[in-house]
Amino acid sequence: MPNGDASLTDKIDVTVPSVARMYDYLLDGKDNYPADRSATEELLLTVPSMKVLALNNRQFLRRVVRVLAEEYGIKQFVDHGSGLPTQDNVHEIAQRVHPDARVVYTDIDPIVLAHGRALLEQNENTAVLQADFRDTKSIWESPEVKRLINPDEPVAALFVSVLHCIKDADAPDAVIQRVRDRLRPGSFLVVCQLVSEDPDVRRQVTEFMAQETGDHWGQVRRESDVAHYLRGTELLEPGLVEVSTWQQNSDLALEQPSYEWIEFGGVGRIV
Repeated sequence: MPNGDASLTDKIDVTVPSVARMYDYLLDGKDNYPADRSATEELLLTVPSMKVLALNNRQFLRRVVRVLAEEYGIKQFVDHGSGLPTQDNVHEIAQRVHPDARVVYTDIDPIVLAHGRALLEQNENTAVLQADFRDTKSIWESPEVKRLINPDEPVAALFVSVLHCIKDADAPDAVIQRVRDRLRPGSFLVVCQLVSEDPDVRRQVTEFMAQETGDHWGQVRRESDVAHYLRGTELLEPGLVEVSTWQQNSDLALEQPSYEWIEFGGVGRIV
């Protein structure tokens, strides 16, 4: 059983895998259940690159936050679908650069809420909100966001490895646009998701994840879909790429054992 409040098992069905907890397992976290671990191990049989991909994706998030804080002076971050806390969370990276940096985490999983609040209890410049990242209005008009995020200053809105969790019918492009409409020029959109140019991989993984998670899953998409999400923004170098190569520095990217799919994305500045 994960660390934390055991009473959470009374509020959620831990026999149904959660994307956030599966991701936690891939990152060698402890906040996951047997169903999450079993589903992840089965997924790895189809896409053995998944664990390395998850670790490289986390490094991408760390680099992005550091670059935006250090080079562009960003002090406000809203992390949509943040997942469970791990080492070097967004607020920890940003506040090393700007001690007054402010971060709001959102996730639909109640376990994320519980663990996030415990972690952030002593940090007045951070908050965690249990919310569906598709519900832009409830997030951006919440007391947490109103307290911490100044709309007159640039904000970085993060959608890191979450858009594949929603279906085309949920209009991921519209989700991005609704958030974009709330951001002033000089703000940033950070977007990446699982993509594959192989239709069989897209179909197999999408069907598997939908079945395992009780249909709480979207779909693997194509690189062109991600490009569409960030159209009209000024892309930071090197543009849209497999994320382990985005402004690679001293971090040692792990080599994927196979390339059935990749995590693809980048950072766009709103002009």
